[in-house]
Amino acid sequence: MGSLEALLPLRKDSLNRSLSSSSSHSSSRISVSQRLRSRFARLLRSKKLEFILWSGFVALFLSILVLFQASLPNFVAEKSKVLSSDIDVDLVGLKEIGVLDFGEDVRFGTFKLPEKFRREVKELNSSSDFVRKRQRYALRKPHLALIFSDLLVDPQQILMVTVAASLRGIGYSIEVYSLADGPVHSVWRNLGYPVTILQIDAKKLTNIDWLKFVQEPFKSLPIIWTINDRTLATWLRRHNLTGEIDLVNDWKRIFNRANVVVFPNFVLPMIYSTFDAGNYYVIPGSPAEAWEADRFFKENLRSQMGFVADDFVIAIVGSQYLYRGLWLEHALVLQALRPVFEDFSGDEDSKSHFKIVILSGDSSSNYSTVIETLAIKLRYPKGVVENIQIDEQSERILIAVDVVIYGSFLEEQLFPQNLLKSMCFGKPIIAPDLNMIKKYVDDGVNGYLFPKNNMKVLTQILRQVISNGRVSPSAHNIASIGKSAARNLMVSNVVEGYALLLENVLRLPSEVAFPKAVTEIPLKLKEEWQWQVFEAVPPNKTLGGYQFLDKDWEQWNRIKLGGSGAVEAAEEAFIYSIWEEEKLVEIANAKKRREDEELKDRTDQAHGTWEDVYRNAKRADRSRNDLHERDDGELERTGQPLCIYEPFYGEGTWPFLHRKALYRGIGLSTKGRRPGADDIDAPSRLPLLSNPYYRDALGEYGAFFAIANRIDRLHKNAWIGFQSWRATARKVSLSDRAEKALLETIESRKFGDTLYFWARMDTDPRNALQQDFWSFCDSINAGNCKFAFSEALKKMYGVKHEWDSIPPMPADGDTWSVMHSWVLPTRSFVEFVMFSRMFVDALDTQIYDEHHRSGQCYLSLSKDKHCYSRVLELLINVWAYHSARRMVYVDPDTGAMQEQHRFNNRKGQMWVKWFSYTTLKSMDEDLAEEADSDHPSRRWLWPSTGEVFWQGVYERERNLRHKEKEKRKRQSRDKILRIKRRTRQKVIGKYVKPPPEEMVNNSTMA
Repeated sequence: MGSLEALLPLRKDSLNRSLSSSSSHSSSRISVSQRLRSRFARLLRSKKLEFILWSGFVALFLSILVLFQASLPNFVAEKSKVLSSDIDVDLVGLKEIGVLDFGEDVRFGTFKLPEKFRREVKELNSSSDFVRKRQRYALRKPHLALIFSDLLVDPQQILMVTVAASLRGIGYSIEVYSLADGPVHSVWRNLGYPVTILQIDAKKLTNIDWLKFVQEPFKSLPIIWTINDRTLATWLRRHNLTGEIDLVNDWKRIFNRANVVVFPNFVLPMIYSTFDAGNYYVIPGSPAEAWEADRFFKENLRSQMGFVADDFVIAIVGSQYLYRGLWLEHALVLQALRPVFEDFSGDEDSKSHFKIVILSGDSSSNYSTVIETLAIKLRYPKGVVENIQIDEQSERILIAVDVVIYGSFLEEQLFPQNLLKSMCFGKPIIAPDLNMIKKYVDDGVNGYLFPKNNMKVLTQILRQVISNGRVSPSAHNIASIGKSAARNLMVSNVVEGYALLLENVLRLPSEVAFPKAVTEIPLKLKEEWQWQVFEAVPPNKTLGGYQFLDKDWEQWNRIKLGGSGAVEAAEEAFIYSIWEEEKLVEIANAKKRREDEELKDRTDQAHGTWEDVYRNAKRADRSRNDLHERDDGELERTGQPLCIYEPFYGEGTWPFLHRKALYRGIGLSTKGRRPGADDIDAPSRLPLLSNPYYRDALGEYGAFFAIANRIDRLHKNAWIGFQSWRATARKVSLSDRAEKALLETIESRKFGDTLYFWARMDTDPRNALQQDFWSFCDSINAGNCKFAFSEALKKMYGVKHEWDSIPPMPADGDTWSVMHSWVLPTRSFVEFVMFSRMFVDALDTQIYDEHHRSGQCYLSLSKDKHCYSRVLELLINVWAYHSARRMVYVDPDTGAMQEQHRFNNRKGQMWVKWFSYTTLKSMDEDLAEEADSDHPSRRWLWPSTGEVFWQGVYERERNLRHKEKEKRKRQSRDKILRIKRRTRQKVIGKYVKPPPEEMVNNSTMA
């Protein structure tokens, strides 16, 4: 971001260099120069300057001020040439030590983002030499959403209405969203923009943590955030001082999430520097000054500011930035005003009193003392010159004065704000001929300009502006023209700036039409702000910015700490620390379960009693966490014929997922899993999804592979279905009525082996022109969908000769499935995954190298992590059509069903042999045999997408079981032999038991 040079203490080496530069001159002059430089050096080192030192410094400065002007061009020196040459030497020394500093070393700029934009354009151009040509289909307009905190009347609404009109003029489609309603709602509606009010006060949404939308899947959504004032920075600084670090850190995450944070000037990025993540950008210009000028109450301001009616007041304003030469510029302007003051004093007929007000941003008390000392040395009477710090009262002062002089010589990239305010208040302005000022101010037309190296011109202009102690009629006329010009100043810069920014930030899909060039924006849309549409809108009567932020902070507290609302909406709110602990435990359990599954078939299972078997089984259940208390949804799902899985990635999808027994979530990442939900951890079932590249490339298709991998251990239902969270977001998910109708149809077996789907291709926003299947697929894949299918099928089936055919998908008036929202019999789903694994492997073979290296692929016009996910989205249709499955559309609202692409219309169109189960099974076994027997060293995706099984695996497992059985038999025989052959101890003696009658006799005799 732009930065300003700080007022640093003078370094010793620079002082020594300045002293050595004049060593060739006479000794007397050296001693004087050295004393002068050392005095300045000591003066600039101290941070707190005392009044006496400042006074001495100013006195010395005034003594050389005339000599300094002698060194400026167009100045006629009255001193001798010898004196002038001596003075020039001293001024060189002063220049070197930084005393004569007009801020030339100050630089502004947004260096990071423009460099990033240039680098991305270079990469895009370098990747345009693909073997396959990519093309754009202008099927729909690029769609933008404007999101506001409210719809109250303010400068931001005026700016965005103007920008929106220009963007719509070059081809953008725009919708408006707001967290709160307001008077501007009708303005947007009347201009033809759809407006949606987000009901954040509703009970069901009160406790949603909006920060979850900072994560996937919304993380890749480009966001441009505009900040127009310092309210948020001041509010966050206040909470940071009170120790609320978590709140500040959350806001840092929000700043970091935005692709670009746009400011209307270069001051605000410095105020928000704590949150700078390298994404700050400045588009200069705003209607704020003109809007505030129209609303400002201007009656009796002169008397309120202490001026009488006869006073002629001149205001000297300057840059918003502080630099070392600021006081010098004020001194030069005051000296140029001295002859005009003498004219007032010498005019006995005039009753006006001459006054000068200097608006300074320096908050130090010593600076007012400096101004007073300057006024005294320039022989201004006490009370004529006054220094006032810039604050909320600066607008009142600018309204009360008669003439405004811009007294800064600093070249800036933005038209000075105080000068713009003065023009909006209808004041004659006099300014130096700086580049940014000359761009918008024409000398003698809407303002006055003077060369900064000739202060005498400033004096001449003032004498033209003042007539008989008042502003002259010609100056009034110029000020009126300036007011009209300032009202719409920099509109073109703002409009073109936002259009160029969108051009650099947005990476539009291939089916989206590229907007027109910035130069084609209609001229009438960038000449003025859209003031006319706000004329009938009533003014605001609601809370200010701080109250709105405080309200947001209260909601943040309820989310983070829990409250009464959290009890009412327990499904959405949870204590973050507990969830973190639970997530770690679940990750550890998932890892343990995966290890147990891998080791289960390798360990020796010792035989024992039934008690041992029972004990071991119980211990295994506890380690797998299978003895948890089952919720109602899990119990209901066990007995129903269908289970619909909803793939999701990131907390942002949670509001779009269902919690019914019919549905079950499957998380594509171990992070972002819903608390208390019986969701499946996809990476634990398919380790491939732990690889970020394939998790992004496959998208929701990864959930198909994860479920199909050892499906019997997870899915116990006869039918299986999937529904994308996007279907819920687009309001095409199944209603309760449609769910009931679908279950009844499945149980009745009305259509048999059928693909049921409820997201139609002909109603998809990407297919506004109602294209056929392959044309639509081409349009969303940069024109290369058919080529990708053809090459993948050639690779799958081992076609060696030149072949570019694709399976026909006829346009018979029916529709196709999109967005992965369908239902199949479980057995058919396994067959479909078997086909998909081979197809994805073939597709990955031709795309992986270039895509993994540069992020570019021929199925997208720009870098795209989800390169071939749009091809896979339509793959279910090709398989179902050519494998002779029925295809039935289910109305998501009513549940009404309609068969699509009936068998009678498919005759002669289907590639049944290519998609038959026998063919696919033999191909699958061939691949499994290669992976299991040959163990190829090349990079190969197929074995990582699911089970590797063929007849040889079965035979090997049977042989292993037979060997284990023989081993146990041999061990048993050996044990018996060892028992028989072991050495036994010889009997030492024998005990002979007497007959029973003898024992009886013996007992009788006793």
